[in-house]
Amino acid sequence: MFKVCSTDDIPEREARAFEIPNGEIIFITQRDGHFFAYQNICPHLQVELEFLENQFLDRDQEYIECSTHGALFIVETGECISGPCQGQSLEKVHINVHSDGGIYLVD
Repeated sequence: MFKVCSTDDIPEREARAFEIPNGEIIFITQRDGHFFAYQNICPHLQVELEFLENQFLDRDQEYIECSTHGALFIVETGECISGPCQGQSLEKVHINVHSDGGIYLVD
């Protein structure tokens, strides 16, 4: 099992990017004590989502935002609710939060 990070590495209503063993970049965000992970790829143009390092959320930190065209995605589901990819979703990455405080990839 691959440990991506610790829960302490991801503050509430923020997101952090991580490289996983296959070379892909994922990001993990925290909302109300729950953690959500997605591939760092917009379904519309297949580009990375952030415009600055670890800047995945909109100004109000309510939604995941694509910096290229402003599409907004629901944090809990990855579904696009605004923008050119409306109705599509981010690719979810399956993780488990263990009692040791680690966030691990699910095989």
